[in-house]
Amino acid sequence: MPLNRRKFILNHAALATALLPLGATVRAKAVYASGLSEVFKDDFFLGTAISNKTLSGSDPAMFKLIAQEFNTITAENAMKWQSIHPDHERWDWRLADRFVKFGHEANMLMIGHTLIWHKQTPPTVFFKSRKKQDALISRDLLLKRLRLHVQTVIDRYKRQIALWDVVNEAVTDKGRWRESHWYDIMGEEFLEQAFRAAREADPSAHLMYNDFNMEKRQKQRFIIHILNILRKRGVTVDGVGLQCHVSLAANAPSIDALEAAIINFAKAGLRVHITELDVDVLPNAWKYKGLHIDDLPIDSDPLDPYKNGLPARIEQQLAERYQALFELFIKHRDKIARVSLWGTSDDESWKNDRPVIGRTNHPLLFDTQKRSKKAYDAIYNLKVKRAP
Repeated sequence: MPLNRRKFILNHAALATALLPLGATVRAKAVYASGLSEVFKDDFFLGTAISNKTLSGSDPAMFKLIAQEFNTITAENAMKWQSIHPDHERWDWRLADRFVKFGHEANMLMIGHTLIWHKQTPPTVFFKSRKKQDALISRDLLLKRLRLHVQTVIDRYKRQIALWDVVNEAVTDKGRWRESHWYDIMGEEFLEQAFRAAREADPSAHLMYNDFNMEKRQKQRFIIHILNILRKRGVTVDGVGLQCHVSLAANAPSIDALEAAIINFAKAGLRVHITELDVDVLPNAWKYKGLHIDDLPIDSDPLDPYKNGLPARIEQQLAERYQALFELFIKHRDKIARVSLWGTSDDESWKNDRPVIGRTNHPLLFDTQKRSKKAYDAIYNLKVKRAP
């Protein structure tokens, strides 16, 4: 068993025991003796997501930066159904294997992301015909496909990957089941069957449910409710992933709301993982979702104000937002197993194209040149503040 997997399992056992009662400014890169994972080694694992672009190319500087700063990695897209299992009879392991190879060589804790999701799943999984996507397959056939996919993926990597996001984003913000082909065909049973298949494939794995906006109370209560139902049926879910895609504004979401979510999930007997952390610095543009910045019916400048880098004032706000978040995570380190950024440098962030394509965002700890930002300094220096 690789050191990283054994370390997590032992860590998890100790922490679970403790929880039993709960049921642009251009700046030179800062030079530190050790990376961020070393700063938080006594608090939680610290990770990042690796993009398909990085896995497909040969950017030794990116891999070196990841190995220096983090001890945990997630494949941003390489292990999603569409990437790894594009057709019934075809499996494409290339990028996922590269992800695991790097993680093994760098002695990283690796996260399997994600086994079941309503997005990035080929339509042929759900429909009888390739041409006519109007006839859904039977419940029994979809269950067979679910079990085959989950067990094949886990079986290939179970010696390397200790943690799995089994089901992703199955619940709406209003605390209801999300409408999806999974739900249309199998109903709420698909959640249970996914976790059963994962547990059968690797009885020792740490299995998680992952979602966004988990601080919203209706969503939070519903997720705890459905996971409690699974437990009553003998299905074990070990943890929940709070994606934590937040905005620069202090109330989007508030620290208090995030803290309540962490506490409530821990009280429900679940290990908390911060799984996809980033801080959006751009104005809200959901009204123009899917459009390109050059095709907006309005002046695009107010919606894309930082094309040439972050002004000092905004970079300072970003640093303060990250500092407040990490102060919260440290406060509840007894409940949090891992904090993972959703990317390493700004140029690879999905936020550059969401919801408007072509905008320039700056949501991460390293800029487009892989230089650390004030946000990096702010959370690194939390170590100094805690020193005796």
